Amino acid sequence: MLTASTVGALTIAGTAAHADSDTDTGQKILLKGSTTASYFWDDASGRAGDTGLPASGKPMQKGLAASPSWPLLTEGYVVYKGKKMPFFVGDRGPGAPSNRGIMLDLDAKTFAELTGGEFNPSTLGVDGVGGQGHIEVDYVITKWGAGVGKKNHPVPFSTGAWSRRDPNPATPPQSEEESAAANDQLLDAPVGEAKESGVVGGALTAGVLSMAGGGVVLGGERLRALLVR
Repeated sequence: MLTASTVGALTIAGTAAHADSDTDTGQKILLKGSTTASYFWDDASGRAGDTGLPASGKPMQKGLAASPSWPLLTEGYVVYKGKKMPFFVGDRGPGAPSNRGIMLDLDAKTFAELTGGEFNPSTLGVDGVGGQGHIEVDYVITKWGAGVGKKNHPVPFSTGAWSRRDPNPATPPQSEEESAAANDQLLDAPVGEAKESGVVGGALTAGVLSMAGGGVVLGGERLRALLVR
């Protein structure tokens, strides 16, 4: 009983430590970071630096962003001054600006909503923000696109990462809640007090410490044999 319960508790702790983080909407957090974001509106009209329809084949729309390296159709959201807005990667870019750390091009309507401005359909710009064209945002990726592109923190377009398949996506971050839960699971059991499961709190803690040290000394040969398997 002691051996089985101890192994079970260790398995639970290990699972919690490797679980993906959840957002407040129940989505998985695959990557998070921060960058400088610009804005664009490419509707194939040739106005305001328009370079043609988005590379994904999706029509220009609110929520369509451009990335210099993430796979097309990657999904996530940005946060600016407490305001959160969703996006999906529908185009490639910025180009040269990504060499200066501008790693995300939001659509003009999303940019306007984040900054309190107003999208101007005549100029394709954002009015009411004093000419502001860049903002510092936090980004969160909740789904990677299936095609080519870097599934990690963005890199400049000039690296060509957008054209190569990435077999090693970024390791999802662990939430503070998960870390705290894993620690509490080990520390809450009073030393010497038997639990309903039959595991002694002090013994569980000692077993974990023994494993961390590279060897198992608690529980005799049965525990050692189970862990070796």
